[in-house]
Amino acid sequence: VLFFFFKQKTAYEIAQRLVGSEMCIRDRVSTQSTWGLLRKKRMKTHSSVTSSRRKCRKAHFGAPSHIRRRIMSCHLSKDLKNQYHVRAVPVRKDDEVQIMRGNNKGKKGKVIQVYRKKWCLHVEKVTKDKANGTQAQLPIHPSSCKIVTLKMDKDRKKLLEKKKVVAKGKGKYKAGQVEMGLEQAFSLLPLLYQFKKKKKKKKKKK
Repeated sequence: VLFFFFKQKTAYEIAQRLVGSEMCIRDRVSTQSTWGLLRKKRMKTHSSVTSSRRKCRKAHFGAPSHIRRRIMSCHLSKDLKNQYHVRAVPVRKDDEVQIMRGNNKGKKGKVIQVYRKKWCLHVEKVTKDKANGTQAQLPIHPSSCKIVTLKMDKDRKKLLEKKKVVAKGKGKYKAGQVEMGLEQAFSLLPLLYQFKKKKKKKKKKK
């Protein structure tokens, strides 16, 4: 009878051959420290707004109808943008839209229904044939459409006027204004330097 004596494996060699739950435990220990470092580096811009993916998705997909209306906005065409000085407006029934993406790209038609529950629009003549011969409306996301003609009424006019006023204040700075701002900033630099010097002296005295 022949006996084979094998060298006993080291802890390092065993760790490389871990399987299933044992491997998960090893990985969890190694990743916890790196994840902690990454979390420390990240910075929140708004303390009142959550950055949790779970909470953001819950807020989006569980949004009530009046918030869904605002989320389901469409960009206006170039002519309408120049006319009303507004970039996007919540889409509504009887607006004429043009599809900008997907298999139906380039098609135009009136909006038959804004289906807020399913986050989609139903556009006229954009249908598919079912197996039984009837036609069904294809759902189209509002982000892949642009409004070509607006259905105008009293409320729509008010909304456009309100948005136009807000847009006026969002204009870019002119070249002269930027130069003035830079000059003022540079003139304040010596004062800041002096202030820092005073602070250092106070610390030394203490």
